[in-house]
Amino acid sequence: MNDRRVERERMVASQIEARGVRDPGVLAAMREVPREAFLPAELAEFAYRDSPLPIECGQTISQPYIVALMAEALRLAPGDRVLEIGSGSGYAAAVLSRIAKQVETIERHDELAQIAAARLARLDYDNATVHHADGTLGWPAGAPYDAIVVAAGGPTVPEALLDQLAVGGRLVIPVGAERDVQTLTRVTRHADGRLEREDLGDVRFVPLIGVQGWRGDETPEAWDGRVRRAPGRPESITMLVRESASRFDEVDTADLGALVERLADARIVCIGEASHGTSEFYRLRARLTRALIERHGFEIVAVEGDWPDVASVNRIVRGVEDGRIPGGGEPFARFPTWMWRNAETLAFLAWLRAENGRRLGDAPMVGFYGLDLYSMFTSIRAVLEYLERVDPAAARVARQRYACLTPWERDPAAYGSAALRGRYRVCEADAVGILRDLLAKRLEYAEQDGARFFDATRNATLVANAERYYRAMYYGGDESWNLRDRHMFDTLEALLAFHGPGAKAVVWEHNSHLGDARATEMGVRGQINVGQLCRERFADGAYLIGFGTDHGTVAAAHDWDGDMRVMAVRPSHPESYERLCHATGVPAFVLPLRDPPRDDVRAELRAPRLERAIGVVYRPETELQSHYFQASLPLQFDAWIWLDETCAVQPVAWRDLLALEASGTLSGT
Repeated sequence: MNDRRVERERMVASQIEARGVRDPGVLAAMREVPREAFLPAELAEFAYRDSPLPIECGQTISQPYIVALMAEALRLAPGDRVLEIGSGSGYAAAVLSRIAKQVETIERHDELAQIAAARLARLDYDNATVHHADGTLGWPAGAPYDAIVVAAGGPTVPEALLDQLAVGGRLVIPVGAERDVQTLTRVTRHADGRLEREDLGDVRFVPLIGVQGWRGDETPEAWDGRVRRAPGRPESITMLVRESASRFDEVDTADLGALVERLADARIVCIGEASHGTSEFYRLRARLTRALIERHGFEIVAVEGDWPDVASVNRIVRGVEDGRIPGGGEPFARFPTWMWRNAETLAFLAWLRAENGRRLGDAPMVGFYGLDLYSMFTSIRAVLEYLERVDPAAARVARQRYACLTPWERDPAAYGSAALRGRYRVCEADAVGILRDLLAKRLEYAEQDGARFFDATRNATLVANAERYYRAMYYGGDESWNLRDRHMFDTLEALLAFHGPGAKAVVWEHNSHLGDARATEMGVRGQINVGQLCRERFADGAYLIGFGTDHGTVAAAHDWDGDMRVMAVRPSHPESYERLCHATGVPAFVLPLRDPPRDDVRAELRAPRLERAIGVVYRPETELQSHYFQASLPLQFDAWIWLDETCAVQPVAWRDLLALEASGTLSGT
């Protein structure tokens, strides 16, 4: 199992140590036990994801952090005897067996008990024994125990388990009068018989089923190991959505007037997408953006694309230059090319170029900008080209500083690994130094050409943030995601400042970037996103719109950097918002969520459900694990656009985009 040792090291560092677990025995056990060996084979690649995962018999393997947290709470010593309630996959028992002398573990599902026992035996965890029994009654034959841990939430602490606790023993169990949330509780038996109870924080677990637990028929268990109230009566909620939504038939003729009027006073309108390869999402987003530009004076369109690539297209739609990117070559040439090289985007860009051609005199043109930070080396070339024009001496200094990064142009992620392992020096000071030099001469440079100076500073900022991003990527987890979304939001703020007071922007990104992270399980994990930052900065001046679909086709790849394929989108999961929308029988609609026509819409939809997110990679065979997350839709978005059946985008070649240049420079520029 040594092939995944690096992943385990990253997991312990970013998911466990970073959250405060310090017990050396627990950390060593988490580094040693191969979590992938306790999962179904098709889920092994997700073994070190920071989340629960499904296993046999409809059960789950706990999030690694929770396993470590509970193990540390037991305060184990090498000679301790441990009773675990809820064997599940056997993973937690294996971890405990590396710390304690003996582990007895109980599983109520016979099939799961047999699977866990076979795994533990195959991997030589011979001091862990699995029993098939009612865990709420413990295992009296092995009592008393120095430590008892319960991997399920009970309404109270079972008396049978207290009776089997040794003097000085610790019992750790989630307890809650309601099944949807519990308090992690530690009970210690003192020599005088007194039981000391400590609260260790709020948690969410599957229910503890048994004679001294829950009956097992109150509500179904959740897919991800967390239990909560049933989300309401699906039939009544479906009817409520049907009655509250504004229906439309065709994307190109949909009446969006009511939604557009709601956006009149917005400063930022974030328009998402549930995949990067769905035609209807792009087309409706373009229609909304056109209306915002024409009716409400929006002059910034900012997209989830690399700054220098999108800047080349911006020059085309403004009619001021050709579409060459720094260093030559074509924009949007890296994976995934179809995300912006598609017929749907091309149609919007053609309209935008024509619209800018009509803006004569003092009427500001509409700009098309990229927010992302993957283009570190294209941005380096952009900074150097700019400095060669305005300050050749500064260009020589910048070239020397950027030389620190150039060995890694073919594989920026390898730089992060080498720098963090001490095999290569960290280039942060060099990258940041160039940005500081630019800003120090802002007056001198900006006087020559303010737009070019702004472009250069954004590229220099991108390089500095990308350097940090690729170092953070080595650890995985939340830091790299947060750094990327913070960069995108900072770029958006810089665009607003550059365009002047009162500037208004439309943002095109994936739902996962634009729906408020605080209303999703992303926020629970400590992740932020652009939508959250927009709401925090602009309050009601930010309006967030999400998209969803049930079935159809999508343009995506099976793996990162793979070939694009047109794939069938599986019908939505029964516990998802998408299935609820599909059940309305309405092919397409807009559902207001900030100010719905009926007040009970927000209340009825607020309970968390699954929500699907397809990026540039789509894996239908593991869709539940790969593409679903929990969210509260009315807290996540201000409006939701539903399209029951959708189709893949139509990729185009770069020469089709170049055709936009054919008409030459626009008048009035």
